[in-house]
Amino acid sequence: MKANIHPDYHEITVKMTDGTTFTTRSTYGKKGDVLTLDVDSKSHPAWTGGGMLINQKAGKVARFNNRFGSIGQKKADDKKTEEKPS
Repeated sequence: MKANIHPDYHEITVKMTDGTTFTTRSTYGKKGDVLTLDVDSKSHPAWTGGGMLINQKAGKVARFNNRFGSIGQKKADDKKTEEKPS
């Protein structure tokens, strides 16, 4: 094996969605860092039968809707000027 090309493999703490934690070894972050999960086997609909919803504010569709969702909608100022008779 070549020297000095492999990432640092160290212990980290993983925090599940329900607050429980466990220690594992990973190349994530630095030694002692905490990896906080947004979705895990206790909250993902594939394992829970759809009981909990995945965070709808973080997905690609949600970001698209936040960015482009108002296209085609009239602004409040435009509505006020249209309602007033000339």
